[in-house]
Amino acid sequence: MAALPVPLPSAKMAAVEKRRLAVTPAASFADSGRTTVSQAAAAAESEEDFLRQVGVTEMLRAALLKVLETRPEEPIAFLAHYFENMGLRSPANGGAGEPPGQLLLQQQRLGRALWHLRLAHHSQRTAFNNNVSVAYECLSASGRKKKPGLDGRTYSELLKRVCRDGGAPEEVVAPLLRKIQCRDHEAVPLGIFRAGMLSCFVLLEFVARASALFQLLEDPGLAVADRRVGQAVLDTLEGALGAGDLAAAPTHYLEAGSRLGPDSLARALDRAATGRRPSAPMAREEFLEKAAALFIAKVKPVG
Repeated sequence: MAALPVPLPSAKMAAVEKRRLAVTPAASFADSGRTTVSQAAAAAESEEDFLRQVGVTEMLRAALLKVLETRPEEPIAFLAHYFENMGLRSPANGGAGEPPGQLLLQQQRLGRALWHLRLAHHSQRTAFNNNVSVAYECLSASGRKKKPGLDGRTYSELLKRVCRDGGAPEEVVAPLLRKIQCRDHEAVPLGIFRAGMLSCFVLLEFVARASALFQLLEDPGLAVADRRVGQAVLDTLEGALGAGDLAAAPTHYLEAGSRLGPDSLARALDRAATGRRPSAPMAREEFLEKAAALFIAKVKPVG
């Protein structure tokens, strides 16, 4: 007769079952951990791809480069303004302002272009040229019924805005605008656009320096200068500008004006003081107009 199986004690069976249950969760946890890490890595890679595909990565990189290039006193406020002014740079947004919203859209683009143009001083040549290109792109965005490009009307309006916001008297800058403006429906290439913007910014600085010079010449009580003294300084300034190359960039004439040292001005004032004939007063406006005319005469006209 076959022997009957001997049952294990209940305590021993409980111990075996406990060890089996203890091992199973551990293996399950290890598998779950590997799955979680793999899923996290895939999610991170997917998020990076998404940011790259929609252009956010490149946009943030460009913003940080602009901060390093400009080095503003308040970087956070600068970034906020930077992103605020990016809204209309893309040609895809060009059709959002069909009439009657077209005029508003145009004013917004002009404002954004001005903001970019002011980011760097014109003496920072690389940064200034980059900002000019961005401003040109802002204004060249196309609408549904408009081909991309910049027309003379928009270009001329921006020139006026630059000069007006620069605080120069209208009668001082008007001769320059007449010289570098384009016809309303004329296509304006980037090179013309860059030269026009540079001429305006240099003229504004030239006029500011001439104003500071006049302040040294004027009678504080009468707010006018002796005409002989003022004309002597203008003649000296004309000589400094005339020594430059006729094909030189506008900034070269600004540098030439800056080379008017104390010695040359002192000689001019001495010559004026030796004059015996009576001298009428010269007002600030007249002095600035004549000084600006010396610079404008050197600017090459458009066309």
